Amino acid sequence: MRSSRPDETAPTHSRTGFDIGFDVGGTFTDFVLQNRATRRVHSFKLPSTLHDPSLAIEEGLSRLLALHGADAAGVVRLGHGTTVATNLIIERKGARTGLLTTRGFRDALEIGRQTRPHLYDHRVTRPPPLVPRADRIEVAERVGADGGVIVPLDEAGVEEAARRFAAAGVEAVAVCFLHSYRFPDHERRARAILERALPGVYVSLSSDVLPEFREYERLSTTVLNAAVGPRMGGYLDRFLASARRLGIAAEPQTVHSNGGLMSPAAVRERPVRTCLSGPAAGVIGSAEIGRLAGFPDLVTFDVGGTSTDVSLIDGGRPLFTSERLVAGYPVKTPMVDIHVIGAGGGSIARIDAAGALKVGPDSAGAAPGPAAYGRGGTEPTITDANICLGRLDPAALLGGRLAVDAEAARAAIRRVAEPLGLTLEAAAHGILRIANAAMGRAIRSISTERGHDARRFALFAYGGAGPLHAAELAADCGIRTVLVPPEPGTLCARGILLSDIGMDFVRSAMERIDADSWPTLGALFAELREEASGWLDREGIAPADRAFHRSIEARYEGQNFEIPVPADDLDSLGPEGFAERFRAVHRRTHGYDVAGRAVEAVNLRLQAVGQVEKSALSPPPSGTAVPTPRARRPVYAGPSAGWVDTPVYDRASLPAGLSLAGPCVVEEMSATTLVLPGQSLRVDPLGILVIAVPAAA
Repeated sequence: MRSSRPDETAPTHSRTGFDIGFDVGGTFTDFVLQNRATRRVHSFKLPSTLHDPSLAIEEGLSRLLALHGADAAGVVRLGHGTTVATNLIIERKGARTGLLTTRGFRDALEIGRQTRPHLYDHRVTRPPPLVPRADRIEVAERVGADGGVIVPLDEAGVEEAARRFAAAGVEAVAVCFLHSYRFPDHERRARAILERALPGVYVSLSSDVLPEFREYERLSTTVLNAAVGPRMGGYLDRFLASARRLGIAAEPQTVHSNGGLMSPAAVRERPVRTCLSGPAAGVIGSAEIGRLAGFPDLVTFDVGGTSTDVSLIDGGRPLFTSERLVAGYPVKTPMVDIHVIGAGGGSIARIDAAGALKVGPDSAGAAPGPAAYGRGGTEPTITDANICLGRLDPAALLGGRLAVDAEAARAAIRRVAEPLGLTLEAAAHGILRIANAAMGRAIRSISTERGHDARRFALFAYGGAGPLHAAELAADCGIRTVLVPPEPGTLCARGILLSDIGMDFVRSAMERIDADSWPTLGALFAELREEASGWLDREGIAPADRAFHRSIEARYEGQNFEIPVPADDLDSLGPEGFAERFRAVHRRTHGYDVAGRAVEAVNLRLQAVGQVEKSALSPPPSGTAVPTPRARRPVYAGPSAGWVDTPVYDRASLPAGLSLAGPCVVEEMSATTLVLPGQSLRVDPLGILVIAVPAAA
């Protein structure tokens, strides 16, 4: 997350020591180390240990430091992205959680919005509530929508609830009272009673987690926060212990869903904010690298081992959302707007009941992994298809550290080729085309379907498999330029070193925008700024390194959903100026406005930013001489071109300023980039591969 103030200067930090960023994915854990003195960046990957992610973290940090002669005591900055919270929700392995709520609202968690996930498919059902009915306890209390107390809190009832929670063996309690976003005192008093009666039990308040209206979303988010809190705390304890054993004294920072960083203490309080941790870091890193390269408009394309994540960067700024579903459960918290589909290198191909070839969303993951990895996998995957087509090295990956069994890959692909009466290459290429079709739909969902012309964006490809699919996918989507950053397979880890400390603070206002309410909104923003400043104090951010950005989520009176409107210039804007800006945003978002209709402020948001030093790109030497290919191999380029003798280059040998005509393959430790016949590649001054994709005939 970057501040946009043009007059600010970067914070001053030590120019010695090491920065490390790492991202725990579903298949691999990725590491990036930067030497502050030399500005050199080193990348490393190893398979994730899903049963305990801290094991892969400790092994990876140890090997990374040893490989590059880095002293653990010299690590100045340690940042990480994690899927722990997301996996706990998906697998429903959170702590046993109790719910304390206002009398009469015990079943709100189960009733929800009374909407079906898929209106016409009766087989698709909502996930079960994370708190069983027996562990949902009501207590007498009531606060009105204006914040006034209607029924005082029954403290004896809270004490009785604590006894019932203790008897049930709950590990966490979510407290969500009606309208507590306006008056949080009842929740705070309930927490004091629960913590005294239930020592060691994790307590989460909705007025802390999500102090805004819409009780179901606030309730769901608070319950999720409580459910993952104890397990996330245990993970952090093991991770911190691993870092200390290695001699790393720097306090780790975790990237959260809006692309900012927060301390371990902040993660313990609001772990639900890490649900898009690693992917958000990748988008933030893409925006920064795109800005440096002169490409402010990007479609980010991150293909890992399990999923594909796409997002839109418009004018150098990622798009954000405040609500999404995680494993079917509503989570309402500020986050980078990322569309995720189940298509990655480990996605499994199969023949469905109708005899059609399908790919994903099931994945072979890290264990057993694709058949070619030789860890016991037998199902055909996207990775196996790429190996069969010569697009991936048929001998080894990860710089030679991961041996590849090409015959096992071919045997796996034959499992779908033979029943369909296809040749090996036709089946393998069919798998890729099906995967690319799903990826193309994801790109159109965040571009064309939202009124953006995908042709004016560059495709920013990263993740272990993103650069392998990008050239073919760009041609399918009408995108003319593909960008591949250095070591794309570890960009999410690199993005952590390009992120700032950040947190969003919110208040529900529910005020008509006019001259009478305008001072009230200003006063609420002042309260938010005071709260945000206190948080930045606890995060150790100096006043000179701080920035604050304001926005108002507004709607026309009578509407049910609001849209965010920038309001940094609130003091000079005035109510009329804001209303006009809202109408312009509404026209751009929905295609119309409503002349004469009053505008209503729903939520006020303040984004607090603490700037940190960014890791810079290390440009390669310049030159125009074409290096000698490290190898040549036949690559299947599609039915029209067939098998093509293709040069394979080591990316480290490509100088800035070099141009190459396709076809060619560029290999590096974390990824492989494919350039098809008719396309061309150049290396820009920052070492970014820029692929030109000709327009379709």
